[in-house]
This record gives sequence, structure tokens and C-alpha cells, in this order.
Amino acid sequence: MTITETKALEPVRHFNHLDPETQRQLFLRPPEPLGPNEDRTVLAVALGATLYVPATRQDLAETILRRSGDGVCSMIIDLEDALADRDVEAGLLNAVEALDRIAVLGGARMQLFVRVREAEDIRRICSLLTDGTQVLSGFVIPKFGSATAVGFLDELISMSERLGKRLYAMPVLESSELIHRETRHDELIRISALVDEHRDRILAVRIGATDMCGTFGIRRDRDLTIYEVRVVADVIAEIVNLLGRADGTGHVITGPVWEYFADRERLFRPTLRTTPFEKHDMVQFRQQLVSSDMDGLLREIALDRANGIQGKTVIHPTHVAAVHALSAVTHEEYQDALDIRGGESRGGVQPSKYRNKMNEIRPHLAWAEKTLIRARVFGVTNEGVTFVDLMTASGVQ
Repeated sequence: MTITETKALEPVRHFNHLDPETQRQLFLRPPEPLGPNEDRTVLAVALGATLYVPATRQDLAETILRRSGDGVCSMIIDLEDALADRDVEAGLLNAVEALDRIAVLGGARMQLFVRVREAEDIRRICSLLTDGTQVLSGFVIPKFGSATAVGFLDELISMSERLGKRLYAMPVLESSELIHRETRHDELIRISALVDEHRDRILAVRIGATDMCGTFGIRRDRDLTIYEVRVVADVIAEIVNLLGRADGTGHVITGPVWEYFADRERLFRPTLRTTPFEKHDMVQFRQQLVSSDMDGLLREIALDRANGIQGKTVIHPTHVAAVHALSAVTHEEYQDALDIRGGESRGGVQPSKYRNKMNEIRPHLAWAEKTLIRARVFGVTNEGVTFVDLMTASGVQ
């Protein structure tokens, strides 16, 4: 089958794996379908939970298609940390074969990326692909830094021109120059200049917290969020401060990976409140979340949002529903965002229609604009619908 004969590719749409009646019960405003030519910021927010998969997986194409059917809307085929050095070549060829197969089968309704090791990998993959060029969204650049980034970005630009499509880059900030305090500021300034120069090609900036922890010989426990590992939290704060500003100069920054999904003895009491579950007669569901370490993930997602971060890297399919459930815009958030944007011309302060807060028009305007983008991507829930409803509807056990 040639490229011209390939089936038309379906757009990305969050919660599309739910049946129409369930979507109607959950959403006041359902998520919108998003094509590859959508605004860059919208596509970045639409990454949601980005699931990694090793490039050497034998059933790679089928796995990606299956995950698409389960509600995953972005995946990264990993040629870097997930592979031993001896397996990189086999993984690269397997990734090319999988992308070609996915395209021939009609696409995967998701944004698909390859995390490469070397800049040359970008050229090799693009040169080997046939139909797969249609489903490839771009490349993840590991250990992105001022000394190495230019080679990767030059290859990305060259291959975009060769293929006649925009390939996006997602740099991962995790290098030692960025982590070490004495070099961090100057390196961040140089990185900022690079991503600004290539703004239209940078989809989102990713944070590599695992490598950051490794620099100090740290492996955080499931009882702790990344924001309680201070040497890493300090780096994240500076990244958001410089690269995540809401004045038009910033970029979408995605949250670091949550590494746990297995039960074992815990040191600290879970922080997941019982009230939202009691209201829905879901106390047993709460216990299941705690037993599978999902309570820590939920807390870290909330802290990501509080710190100006969107979406998250995940390593297990069960984590996807949690990220997306907490990304959907609640009826209350949506009403506040509309009221704030509607009052932009006059400014001032007005009470929320929910009568539980004050909406300050100008200070909250950037929040409102971001919330309305999120509403397009993840939908607006019906009044009374919570993340518990979204997670259970998505089949989280």
C-alpha cells in the first residue's frame, strides 16, 4: 500500500474510548477532536498522560493501537533509557516497522514520538519510514542542553523539510549542567534562548526527574512526591520560572514521571481524602487506589497543576486515566473561567457563581485562558461529576 492509498487518519480525542451514553452523562461539553494542524499550545496540552514503551517490544504496533483504544492519546517509543546499548539498532528498526504498520492500519488516534539517543537517529528514522511519516508527530530529545541541542534541532528541521511536514521536538531537561546549582542559571538562560529560537517546533518541555534524582544518588519513595525531594523541586521551580511564564514567552511544561505501580508496605498514612469517595459510595475504590499507589500519583498530579505544569510522563497504562480524570475541567472551573474572561474589559472583582470564592479578573485571566484550552482538550464535566466518576468510567480498578 502506498502513502496515497493509506486510510485517512483519525484525529485525537480524549475520552473517545467511552461509549456515547457514558460521555453524555459525564460531560457538559465533551472533548474536541484535534488534528495535527491544531494550534501548537492546544496540541501540547492534549498530550495529557504520555506513555513510554520500549522500542524493542515485539508487538509494538499492536500495543500502540491497543493503548489508543484504551484512551491513551500520546506515546513515546523509547530508544534511550529503556534499551541496553546492544539493542538500540534493533529497536530503531522495530520502531520504523511499527510506525509504518500503524499508518497502513489507519493511525492510532494519538500523538506519537520517538525518543532518540543521537541526532543522527532522527535522520535514519525519517529516511527509513514510508507510510509511517504520517503518524509520526516528532522526537523526544534526551538530556537537552546548550552543548548538544543544536545538532538534534538541525536534524529535526532538515527532516521536516524533507518530509514536507512539521515534526515537533520535545526536549527533556535532565542534564547535570542544569541540575548543579553553580551552572544552572547560565545553562537555563542558554536553553531558554534555544527553545525561543525554535518556538514553533518545540511542542512541550519535559522534565526528567529520574535522571535529576540519579545525579544525587536518590530514588524517591512512593510516600513522597517529587516536590518533597528538594534538590529536584528547586530545579523544577526555576524551569517553570523561566520557561513557563504566562506572558506569551512561556512553553507548556509537562510533569515528571511517577515510578510506582505495585503494592508494598507503606511508612506514611495515605493522603487521599475519603469524602469524594463516600459521596459516590466508592470507599472500596479508594482503598484499591491506595493499594496500587495511585493516591501518591493523584497528589503529585495536583501538585504539578499547582506549580504550573500540564500533563505527565507515565510508565504504566493504569496511570493514564488518573492524569486525564484530573485534567478534565469541572463545571465550577469552567463557569469561573467564562466569568473571568467575560469581565476582561472591565476588570475588578466579582464573586463566583458557586459563592465560594472571589474571581479577580486581571490576576486570574491567564488561568482562565489556560482553563478554557484545557476545556477544549479534556472536556467540561457535568455539575456534580468528579474525577472519581471519570476514573471509574475509564475502568480503573
